Amino acid sequence: MKRPAGMSRNRFCKYMKFNRSNLYYKPKGESGLNLRIMEIIDEYYLDHPTTGVKTMTMVLREKDYTVNEKRVRRLMRKMNLMAIYPRKCLSKGGRAGHIHPYLLRNLEINRRNQVWSTDISYIRMIGGFMYLYAIIDVYSRYIVGWKLSNSLSADNVHEMLRESIRKFGAPEIINSDQGSQYTTKAWEDLLKENGILISMDGRGRCKDNIWIERFWRTVKQEYVYINPTDSVVELRQGISDYIEFYNYERPHQSVGEILPARSYGLIA
Repeated sequence: MKRPAGMSRNRFCKYMKFNRSNLYYKPKGESGLNLRIMEIIDEYYLDHPTTGVKTMTMVLREKDYTVNEKRVRRLMRKMNLMAIYPRKCLSKGGRAGHIHPYLLRNLEINRRNQVWSTDISYIRMIGGFMYLYAIIDVYSRYIVGWKLSNSLSADNVHEMLRESIRKFGAPEIINSDQGSQYTTKAWEDLLKENGILISMDGRGRCKDNIWIERFWRTVKQEYVYINPTDSVVELRQGISDYIEFYNYERPHQSVGEILPARSYGLIA
């Protein structure tokens, strides 16, 4: 909305109910050094997901980076990385009132849209980072939905799920971790209104959402790490092309070397 002629900036900001300082403030990004540290953390965590703050700090010091635990903890939280091991509170920001039991233990998954698995992963760039949201059909390993964003937001999760349901129909069960994007009434309401059962990883159980975790490893090793870019447009297009390749051209070992799209029933 354009400021009316004759109205001062102060009055206009008060009328629009936002702080005047927001007009001039540009959020400060991470330093080049911190971005490099985040790259090292990302690569190390991918191979060693049980690594916590203390061990990661020692790893970085062995590589001659002068860091303390406070700094490493902040960067890992920013990357949405949490070490996998039993403890009292595994999930950052999870609300106890909206945590649900794990429904997949001993469940035979034998058809498409029976179970979807969803998660969020840090994606590094040359001069920054983004977050990749994705949903995978567990039976076929087909990626039914994904979204790239510069923020960790529940709205992104909701938007991605609605679009996936619009394209492929609703699954019977959705499994996620206990992160803050999934432990909300809005997430519960969205799943319930679509008749979807809610399943969440158990605390300290690294294999409860293993399907999407394996996809993160694949997309990072086969595309992200070998195609560095400082362009969000280029990164988004590259990930789009890779997921198309992953779904339609890359045989998946876990489903008998069959293409995910064929296993999902989209191609003969």
